[in-house]
Amino acid sequence: MSLPPKIFDTTLIARHLARRPAGREDFVTDLVLADLDDRLGALIRDFPRAVIIGPDIERLPTTGRTASASFSYQRHAAFAGPDDVPDLGDGPYDLIVSILHLQAVNDVPGYLARLRSKLAPDGLLTVAALGGNTLTELREAFLAADALVLGGASARVAPMIQVRDAGALVQRAGLALPVTDVETHIVRYSSPFALMAELKALGAANPLFDRPRRPATRTLLTAAATAYAERDADPDGRVRASLDVIWLSGWAPHESQQQPLRPGSAKVSMKSVLGDKS
Repeated sequence: MSLPPKIFDTTLIARHLARRPAGREDFVTDLVLADLDDRLGALIRDFPRAVIIGPDIERLPTTGRTASASFSYQRHAAFAGPDDVPDLGDGPYDLIVSILHLQAVNDVPGYLARLRSKLAPDGLLTVAALGGNTLTELREAFLAADALVLGGASARVAPMIQVRDAGALVQRAGLALPVTDVETHIVRYSSPFALMAELKALGAANPLFDRPRRPATRTLLTAAATAYAERDADPDGRVRASLDVIWLSGWAPHESQQQPLRPGSAKVSMKSVLGDKS
């Protein structure tokens, strides 16, 4: 069986993460964790064994709460080893949460399937990943700068998971009752350089395996910043950056879950409901 193509340099990502200043604010992680609390808080469910995976283990919560009970998380660092999925132990788990990891995984179907294998029957997998139109402004600015300065395009912004594909990924992993949605945010920065500095400080600088091996020149960065400001600046001079957080969730199959009706088992015909249109 052929291996999935290597799109992301996870060793580089881990190196970037290790260089982050201690105590630095991370509003993206905070935003995702607040949304996670809201989503789990709507469930009437106990999770005796729960796991959470994320890039910065120190920012991950140790406890969570549903509408019916509080619970404790086992915390695991993403990008901490050579494998996409950290060693979660034997399991099984009633809840597995992955935040801000899936967008830089080389084998997305395999990642979801392996997390699914650690779930107890009727256990829940919830995943939050950057996707959709995230950083589309930065991508377009670098495309324009590459064309102007270098005469061609280079890979500088990672490809993103699209919400239209997320549901199929959940089903392919063997999860029941799949749900996918997207939370869209517009973040504003004082300048394109402020956005680039934020990405670098958060360990999210160009993570592509097939990235240009020479650092971007000042001329290229200036051209990208100019293109960005021309396209996506507000009247006050600040620039906009799109942030789409895609949420995927599904349950390990269990006999207690709702099941689709067998074809032909309906007791009322559509003709009797809609009337005879012949």
